Amino acid sequence: MSFSADAAFDLLRRAHAQDRLAHAYLLAGPRGSGKRKLAEYLARLVTESNEGLAHPDVHTAEPESKSRRLRIDQTRALERELQMRSLMGKRKVAIIFEADRMTAEAANGFLKTLEEPPNHSLLLLTSEQPESLPETILSRCITVPLSRESAEVLSPAQCELLEGVAALFRERERGIPVVYRLVRTFASLLQQARERITDENETELKSEEAHYRQTTESSWLDDREDHYKALTESRYVRERSLLGETLVAWWADVLRQQQGAAGLDLPDYAAQTAQLARTLVAHDALKRLAALEEMRENLGRNIKEDLAIEVGFLRAFGE
Repeated sequence: MSFSADAAFDLLRRAHAQDRLAHAYLLAGPRGSGKRKLAEYLARLVTESNEGLAHPDVHTAEPESKSRRLRIDQTRALERELQMRSLMGKRKVAIIFEADRMTAEAANGFLKTLEEPPNHSLLLLTSEQPESLPETILSRCITVPLSRESAEVLSPAQCELLEGVAALFRERERGIPVVYRLVRTFASLLQQARERITDENETELKSEEAHYRQTTESSWLDDREDHYKALTESRYVRERSLLGETLVAWWADVLRQQQGAAGLDLPDYAAQTAQLARTLVAHDALKRLAALEEMRENLGRNIKEDLAIEVGFLRAFGE
């Protein structure tokens, strides 16, 4: 059974009023399920303040590096803050957003804090993919399953990519040529995204140029060209990341189907992911999910894009 963020908060609020709030919770659910909102609600509750995440006794960590991983130095910083005396005399709160993005080192390091939490502390972890967390972490948290608050609308590019994935698994044999067909679909979507973003930003630049040509120094144009060049790359990386997350959501749904978990990221493809859940063992699905995560990390490290994608797709979608 899963809850809306508001319903879950109501249950936890009553537990707090009865002094029965646990020391660690895992707020688990798909995108749009209100995990961050619930974490902030709980922070306000136990600190008895409306400051939420800005409260001096509330400390957070989330993926920040190019590889979108949570590093051990971030979890250690949280642990140090929890050991300090509360500034306001209330409960201290530590929140790890996207906890499944912790490196193995960070997860192992934070385990001791979960096992021996400081007095008057509340530990909150959020995750779209709790299946990816180590069992040692899961067993030391009370999981609060959340349902999506509103249906997520997929972009045309996401739908085309997912149709390509579904078509691949309809093939009797998934040899290299079949996987490369999906690679070409992915590459084509990326190229279309780059062209669209470039055209939109060039249009914006021309509009600004026409408006400010008579009122600014000549160096202005060079500055704005640099600005839009950086903006184009930033938007492209976000688009690439979204498509990568869509593939991760596919395999995460396969794992959820294997475990009978509610709240699929891609409910329109439930039949396809259910079929895969029946034919693959959990270990195989996890390996394929890990291959996509590694691909995303490699792209963040500026490894040659086409090579990182080819390797990632062969590992995630090949035989």
